[in-house]
Amino acid sequence: MGWKTLDDMDLAGKVVLVRVDVNVPMENGEVTDATRIEKIVPTVEDILKKGGKPVLLAHFGRPKGKVVDEMSLRLVLPALQKALPGTKVSFAVDCVGPEPEQAVAAMLEGEVLLLENTRFHAGEEKNDPELAAAMAKLGQVYVNDAFSAAHRAHASTEGLARLLPSAAGRLMEAELKALEAALGHPERPVVAVVGGAKVSTKLDLLGNLVGRVDHLVIGGGMANTFLVAQGIEIGKSLAERDMADTAREILSKAKAAGCTIHLPLDVVVAREFKAGAANETVETAACPADAMILDAGPKTVAALSEVFASAKTLIWNGPLGAFEIEPFDAATNAAALQVAQLTKAGQLISVAGGGDTVAALNKAGAAEGFSYISTAGGAFLEWMEGKELPGVAALTV
Repeated sequence: MGWKTLDDMDLAGKVVLVRVDVNVPMENGEVTDATRIEKIVPTVEDILKKGGKPVLLAHFGRPKGKVVDEMSLRLVLPALQKALPGTKVSFAVDCVGPEPEQAVAAMLEGEVLLLENTRFHAGEEKNDPELAAAMAKLGQVYVNDAFSAAHRAHASTEGLARLLPSAAGRLMEAELKALEAALGHPERPVVAVVGGAKVSTKLDLLGNLVGRVDHLVIGGGMANTFLVAQGIEIGKSLAERDMADTAREILSKAKAAGCTIHLPLDVVVAREFKAGAANETVETAACPADAMILDAGPKTVAALSEVFASAKTLIWNGPLGAFEIEPFDAATNAAALQVAQLTKAGQLISVAGGGDTVAALNKAGAAEGFSYISTAGGAFLEWMEGKELPGVAALTV
């Protein structure tokens, strides 16, 4: 690894500025899902064990450089305190200046301090060096535990890392290790599953993957665009017909790179997009003119099962069909459960990420069986696209 972890740092008696992601959903002023808060606990506890004083930096919502009361991190303080029972958690009304300086000076060993929303300052998203320097004044060590914000070159994610001795927190470390195992130096054969509605939103992703994986499974509405590119009629199905040339280019690039692309062999079609709609399974080329493709069929799932069984590494982003409504979640559920089973049996390293992906795998009851599930969204996608993530690059030794 090209970055330091908490194990490499002497934290005794030092103030440790920790960039975390506690951008949690709220309703009526209360946190409705504390998962992101719970995930930072190992890092905070390890810093405390090593005698460091954790000072947490985070954003919350999109206040666009202004103070917005509904986006104050004071709102997450009760949930943070609950996640760290027995530890005193204090709050400072700014992330730079006299208030946090006084709060840091008053900290005792074993205490945690949460600073106000970094995005209340316009300089945060501009990666303003003066703001980064003002933050750096507060501590002696910087730890980034927010992979989900690592694709942003902000003052608290990139600028600050350049000014202090820096390391990855436990969550960031786990994420980077999982990603390195999946695409950095993976065990082959490598399979990538890419689903979703539009090819246009995942062009960089597909272009990067065909040169790096052995098998590329394309599902969801994206697959329809590839079928159109091959001259297959898809009735009233969702597709980007103007992307047909691009789809053909990706197929050609994959062939040249020795990457096998897998498209649906059979499809589940319906006349209505609603739960429990009357449906039938047909060969891919036999979609009725008045119907739409809403899922991959059982033949496709059986073929994918063979591909998965022969693989050593799998990366998953996006569902195979309209997973939100039954019965069009069947292919996603079956394929995901098989990946989970192979992973549990020690035959496969499986890494998945992206908003819809996490929701689909949780719905299938397969998420816990995967080697690693990233909740990072944009950062996970940009990593899959082969892009450098500023927050990670800044940690590189």
